[in-house]
Amino acid sequence: MTETDEFQPENRIGAMLVSSRSLDEYRRMFALTDAELTTRILDCPGGAASFTAEVNAAGGHASACDPTYELSVEQVRDTTLDSLRRAYTYHQTNPDEYAWTYFRDANHYRQERTRSVELFAADRAAHPDDYVPAALPTLPFADQRFDLVLSSHLLFSYADRLDRAFHLESLRELARVGREVRVFPLVPMGMTENPELAAIRAALTAAGLRTMVHTVDYEFQRGGNAMMSIVSIVHA
Repeated sequence: MTETDEFQPENRIGAMLVSSRSLDEYRRMFALTDAELTTRILDCPGGAASFTAEVNAAGGHASACDPTYELSVEQVRDTTLDSLRRAYTYHQTNPDEYAWTYFRDANHYRQERTRSVELFAADRAAHPDDYVPAALPTLPFADQRFDLVLSSHLLFSYADRLDRAFHLESLRELARVGREVRVFPLVPMGMTENPELAAIRAALTAAGLRTMVHTVDYEFQRGGNAMMSIVSIVHA
């Protein structure tokens, strides 16, 4: 999820629009190795990303969860493509707000993201059990169900509407279901620093979770080139 829409307090996550990213973007955002892509992975929230489709097509074991999976494949696809059209127009008008190092330009952005949503739609139609309707901060998975949990463009991105308590509850829940959690990016939209990050990391440490921040080889939102990994001190 990336772009914003009207925000309803009673449905904090459902009011955010869905976007799509590819396996290659995930590799860079989360510094994923070939070996890590063979483990049990959860993408949360998965949105209309093609990550799960591409990993599983290569023989991996990925699942995705997102509240939008309550909707039909066609509804999610069409909503995402509509969001993409609006984002494309914005990127054309405001190119200086973005780092064009991964995408060459707005046209390349639209081409790659369209490819991702089409792969997602086809895979979800073919393998619906890999796409679980669920929303943070409560997930329907057993403790340590996954080796790696990836979470992009929700936590920290929407700091204007998701408070510290929500972040901490969500991060603890992600750490409950996965042996390692990776979160990207670490800065809110429209900002290059996160004034909440230090306090959240301190609270996670107090809860028995170790955090580490890593610079990664991906930047589209300016200043968004770092991810945080979280592991339980008990399982580290």
